[in-house]
Parts: sequence; structure tokens; C-alpha cells
Amino acid sequence: MFNESMINKLDFLRESGVDPYPPRTEMNTKPSTMVKREFDKLKEAGDDVTVHGRVMAVRGHGKARFVVIRDEAGEIQLYCRIDVMGEDSYETVKKGLDVGDFIVATGSVFKTRTEEITVEVQRLNWATKALVPLPEKFHGLTDPEIRYRKRQMDMISDPTILSRLRVRNRILQVIRKILWDKGFEEVETPILQPLYGGALAKPFETHHNALDMPAYLRIAPELYLKRLVVGGMTKIFEMSKCFRNEGISPLHNPEFTMLELYEAWTCYRRMMKISEELVSTTVKEITGGFIIEYEGNQIDFTPPWTQITMADAFKQYAGLDIEQLRDDKFALSYMKENGIQMEKAKNFKGFCDEVFKKKVVPNLIQPTIVYDYPIEMSPLAKLIPGDDRYVERFQFIISGFEMGNAFSELNDPQDQLKRFESQLDLKKSGDDESHEIDNDYVEALGVGMPPTGGLGIGIDRLVMVLTGQTTIREVLAFPQLRKKDANK
Repeated sequence: MFNESMINKLDFLRESGVDPYPPRTEMNTKPSTMVKREFDKLKEAGDDVTVHGRVMAVRGHGKARFVVIRDEAGEIQLYCRIDVMGEDSYETVKKGLDVGDFIVATGSVFKTRTEEITVEVQRLNWATKALVPLPEKFHGLTDPEIRYRKRQMDMISDPTILSRLRVRNRILQVIRKILWDKGFEEVETPILQPLYGGALAKPFETHHNALDMPAYLRIAPELYLKRLVVGGMTKIFEMSKCFRNEGISPLHNPEFTMLELYEAWTCYRRMMKISEELVSTTVKEITGGFIIEYEGNQIDFTPPWTQITMADAFKQYAGLDIEQLRDDKFALSYMKENGIQMEKAKNFKGFCDEVFKKKVVPNLIQPTIVYDYPIEMSPLAKLIPGDDRYVERFQFIISGFEMGNAFSELNDPQDQLKRFESQLDLKKSGDDESHEIDNDYVEALGVGMPPTGGLGIGIDRLVMVLTGQTTIREVLAFPQLRKKDANK
């Protein structure tokens, strides 16, 4: 686990009276970027500076050494020499310092012959002694499995990863501010739930020992958020962690972040406007404009976005009438002819879902709103007036994958109960992603929920597009991995 040479240096430091893990260090330090920016002023005044950071490189021999440290802002070079530090202090640096150590150094600033701003060290103290070597500087971690499993090492060897995570944080800040400015309240709902719901997905199941009952990690916060609407909160959102017991792919991680918002006295048409404004404004705040390049395409987020019904999208991109998929024989033949492997249950909902994902979605590169879905795919959305087959639901697609999902929320409790019951029939036929019957939620609707629009946006996928990444793992600090084999 620990490096023997580094352990030996740790022992040397302790024998020399150096505390390699002090409880506190000099706090009046300057960021590396500030030292470089204020170099002329510091040099003219003859002021000493104190800097801190992780040692990234050490070179030199004999009576002088150059040390590169990295702080939160960047890197700066230190110059350690025996006739400035003194023999004992220099010997401690010479025999005790490793790449990876955290140190605090004080000294005067100067420029080397190559014009590099450098701190000539008078005093150097350890903040933390490293015992595990960092990845080799120029190649870093190259094995993807090791990169994700040893994420902290990956961040040290490749600073762009930290930059990407900071962009992610900035995106969350921007979205929150937009919604706060619109009068939305941020709320929290349970992650551990007695009954999962709010989406069609397989849950993670656990057991509550004290209550002796099964419990589930939420697949969506929807049903609890709508209870808050029933209770009188009319504009709410949650930046929620959700969990779905599904496979891992470039677009899927079992744990993911989703924005869900609800606004009373609106419908899915209002959610279309909010989707366009929320995403396009975020893109502009992060990138400076509405047009970005992703996967070799110029993607224009300028509102309004293209809109198309699901039925028309099937005709245009799949070459069929969506209603034909109600015929199992036709649907199975179509799947076989088009090389579509069924990952869902072999029913109308499953056929629609697979054709949509395999034939329609990959063709939608520019932001596109696909609306009016079959009721079988949307047990929580309102029927389109005059048509009992389709509901007021839309998804918006960007660069060939689904980014957001919205409804005119169903608020008829009797209709909701019937839909839950029809989902139960699907579950009995082997569809393990069907919705459970939630009688408590139906009762909540019975209290009365005003007409409401609801919207969910996949934050991880939005971050992927805005940071130019093609896999969800690259925008997560710690993506889900298979348990490491202890024998390897």
C-alpha cells in the first residue's frame, strides 16, 4: 500500500524533529497566480511571500534544488539552496522531500534566466507527507479502469478533470439562480422511500430494520414533489440524486443527478418554454454564446427549438406509423428487419421505446422537442383532450440523446388509479420497469392538485454536452464501478 522509500523519508523527518502532519500551518499564504501577477511590486518592495501546495516536481542535486508546487490556482517554482536555507534545513529537504508532499515555503521572489518567476526559499515546512507515489508526470493514468477507480490520482495527474468538475458546479449554480429569479423554491424530498415511483425504471431495494419493511432508493422525486404542490407550494424544484438499477453505458450511471421542477396553473406548453430558456441561458452563461461544438456538430441552442410530434417523428425517421406497433406480429417483424434488439418487454410500450431510442433519437442533433406520447409510455401525464390514446408529454433531444422530460401532470385521481392498475398488469406480464400502485399518492391527488406542468432534466448529460465529453463517467467525480477483485 505504502511506498518503502517514502516511509523511510517519513521516519527521517520524524527523527529530525519535523512533524510531517502538523495540526495547522502558516495561513497567510498567497496563491501562485497572485505572486506571479504582483511580481514587480513584490520585487521592488523586497517583500517575502509564503506559498503552499503539493510538490509536483523536484530537480537538482548537490547544494541546490528546484521544486514545483501546485496550489488551487496553478503552479509556481521554488528554489532551495544550502547557503540561504542553512545546512540543516537544506539537508531535511534533500533527504525528506517527495513528489506528492504538501509543503509551505517562505522566501523572496526573483526570475530565473528563462524568465520564470520563482520563490527563493528561506523556510520550508511540511503540511502533509505523502506515502503513495503520484502517477508518472507525462503519461499519468492511462488505463480507464484505474483512472476511475483511483479518481483522486487522476485529478492530480490531469488538472482538466478538476476544471470539468468545477464547470459542473458552475452549471448547477446557474440553473439554481435562473429558477430562484423566477420565483421557484428549492425543496428536498425523501431518497429512501417505502414505494418507488415517478418513472418507469427498476429500483434498488433495501430493508429498513427498525420498521421491518422493504425500502427503495428513489428512481425519481416526482410523486413527493407533486404532494408539495397539493399542499400549496406552486413553484418548486429539486436538484435530486436518483438511482435506477440498470446497466452502465456512456449515457447511464446507476446514480445520477436530475433537476425536477413543477409549476402550478401551467401545462406542458409552459414547460417547453422553460426548457428552452433554462438550457439556452445556461449554455450562454457557461460558454458565452448559444452555439457550441459537440461531437463534430455545431449545435445551436437559440430559442425557439424545433418541435415535432412523436407520431410524425416515427414516420420521418423510423418509416412507420406508430399505431402499427400495437400489432405484436408486425412490431417483432419490424424489429428483426431493422436489427433492433428488444431490451424492454415485448409490448406496445416496449416496442415504442426501442424504436424511439434506436431509430428516432440518434437523428435529432439540434435541440428538438418531441411531444404527444402514447399513454402506455406515460402513466403520470394528462390525456390530450379528445384522444384517449396520447398524453401531453414531451422530451427534448440534444445531440442524439434524451436530455429532458415533461408532462402536463395528471391530476384526476380516478384516472391515475386506473393507470396504475394497467401498469400492474404490465408488471404481471414480466415488465419489471412498470409503475407500482401508490394508493397514498392517489389519495393525495384526491385532495386536489391544480393544473400543473412538470419538467425533469438530466444534469449529467447537460454537463457532458457543455464540457465536450462523450461518456457520463467523465463528468462524475466517482462513477459507479464493478467491485474490484481482491485476488487481482
